[in-house]
Amino acid sequence: MSNKTIKVALAGAGAFGIKHLDAIKLIDGVEVVSLLSRELEKTREVAAKYGIGHVSTDLADSLALKEVDAVILCTPTQMHARQAIACMQAGKHVQVEIPLADSRADAQAVVDLQKKTGLVAMCGHTRRFNPSHQWVRRRIVAGEFNIQQMDVQTYFFRRTNMNALGQPRSWTDHLLWHHAAHTVDLFAYQARSPIVKANAVQGPIHPTLGIAMDMSIQLKAANGAICTLSLSFNNEGPLGTFFRYIGDTGTYIARYDDLVDGKDQKIDVSQVDVSMNGIELQDREFFAAIREGREPNASVAQVLPCYEVLHQLEQQLNAG
Repeated sequence: MSNKTIKVALAGAGAFGIKHLDAIKLIDGVEVVSLLSRELEKTREVAAKYGIGHVSTDLADSLALKEVDAVILCTPTQMHARQAIACMQAGKHVQVEIPLADSRADAQAVVDLQKKTGLVAMCGHTRRFNPSHQWVRRRIVAGEFNIQQMDVQTYFFRRTNMNALGQPRSWTDHLLWHHAAHTVDLFAYQARSPIVKANAVQGPIHPTLGIAMDMSIQLKAANGAICTLSLSFNNEGPLGTFFRYIGDTGTYIARYDDLVDGKDQKIDVSQVDVSMNGIELQDREFFAAIREGREPNASVAQVLPCYEVLHQLEQQLNAG
C-alpha cells in the first residue's frame, strides 16, 4: 500500500460523516469511492458534492467492491460493532467512529476478530489526536508534567432526538457509552496508568428518550491520579467538552483544539501537528497505519479497557 491510492467506503452521510469527507479531501493518496447511508436521495446529494461515484443504502454493496481497501463507519452507535466485524470479514481495514460498541461483549468481539485477521481496526477516540491534548501528552511523556486530577465537563442541550446539524436522529445518543467514552479513554491514556476504580450516578430517565440526561462519574488510575466527569444533555450553554488538567507543574484547560494555562494565557498548539483538525489527524493516523502495516494509535485493542470500565459503570447504574 506504500504508493497505491487507498480507496475508502464511508458509511453514514450525516454530520460526522461529512466531517470525515472534508478531512479526507486534505489527505494525499486517499479517495472515497463509495458512500452509503440510510436515505438514498440525501446520500446521492452528498456524493455528488464530493465526487463519489458509488452510492448505496447497504454496507454489503460497498464491501463487495474489490477496489475498496478500507471503511470508515459513521453510523448509529448500535451498529458499530456488527458493521466493524462485517468489514473485517470482507477483508477491509476499518475505522469505526466512537464508541466502538455499546457493550463490553461486542467490543471484545471486534478486538478478537482484529487479532485474527491482522487488519487495521481503529476507533475514533478523537481526543488522543486533538493538538491541545497532544501538547499535554508530550509534556507528560517527557516527564515535565504529571496529572494529579482531571476535571471534565461534557455538556449538550438535547432534550429532543436531533443531531449536530439540527436534523432528527434515527437512533438515541447515550451519555455513558458515547460521550463518557471520550474522557474515560483519554484519562487513562494521559495518566499512562490503568483505571482501577470507577463510580457513577445518574439523574432521572427521560420519559420519551429512555436515557439519563445527567450523569456524574469518578475515576482513579493505578498511579493515584483522579478524574471527575460531569455530563448533561440538559445544559443550555456553553456547549461542548472542557478538560481541566491539574498537575504537579501546572494547570491546563483544553477546549477542543484550544489550550490555555491556569491563568487563562493562550498556549500556541498550531505547530503540534500538521493540522489543527482532530478528525483529519485521526484519519491520517488510520491511513498511515494501513500504509505502514502497523497498529494505529487508538486501535480497537488499545481502547478496549475503556469499554470494560463503561461496562462496570453500567452495572453500577443498573444496580442503583
